[in-house]
Amino acid sequence: MLVKWEGIVIRSVDYGESSKVVTLFTRENGKLGLMARGAKKTKSRLAAVSQLFSHGYYLCKAGPGTGMPDLSQGDIVNSFRELRQSLNTTAYAAYIAELLDRLTHEREPNPFLFQLLLQTFRHLDEGRDPEILCRIFETKMLMVAGISPQLSACVNCGAQREPYAISVTQGGLLCPVCLPSDPYARAVTPSTWKLLRLFQVFDLERLGDIEVKPATRNQLKHVIRSFMDEHLDIRLKSRSFLEQLERMERMAQPDQSD
Repeated sequence: MLVKWEGIVIRSVDYGESSKVVTLFTRENGKLGLMARGAKKTKSRLAAVSQLFSHGYYLCKAGPGTGMPDLSQGDIVNSFRELRQSLNTTAYAAYIAELLDRLTHEREPNPFLFQLLLQTFRHLDEGRDPEILCRIFETKMLMVAGISPQLSACVNCGAQREPYAISVTQGGLLCPVCLPSDPYARAVTPSTWKLLRLFQVFDLERLGDIEVKPATRNQLKHVIRSFMDEHLDIRLKSRSFLEQLERMERMAQPDQSD
């Protein structure tokens, strides 16, 4: 039976001498694995459509069971060529794709996540701030994983009492009265927790220019990654590479201490 899916390639792995196993995140059926036979050959009609990040329509031969469908042909809508021109942007895109892959299950339809991934890649391709796009995507994925921080009031007593700190173990904001309940809670600026709360409900279709100070960027990254490390048992190769790039960028920056 031939089926057609709209999808984005989130993983592409060599298989044998000439083929690839392609993981699509589809609008209709969520995450799916496909066998792209001969895709490694230079002149293969499947070579382009099986590349990482490609968005298109994929025609597949699906059997009666639950085996892996064979990719017959594909029509690319957007290869996100500009996204690939920068190592930094490509690294963010790879991390976003791997995070989605690790936090979703096969054949669980989620049109919202498909649209989120598609819009994120579009913005990256347009040259928008990759770090902020990544923070927004991570915040959405915390919600998918069921570990989204509570940011409307104190997670312990329910009071709206500033200044807040964020407790990773208790799962959200702590007011000054409840702060002693977690000696490891991190003090954050109002800009940080308010941005995190905004990211939870933010529609990427409405993204404009977002100016975020370096100190707030650092806090956003630390809080989100701390929630992931505390509550998710996953290790991402793309995150390690991205953090290595970030360290190299910091080392390359001129010393402004004088």
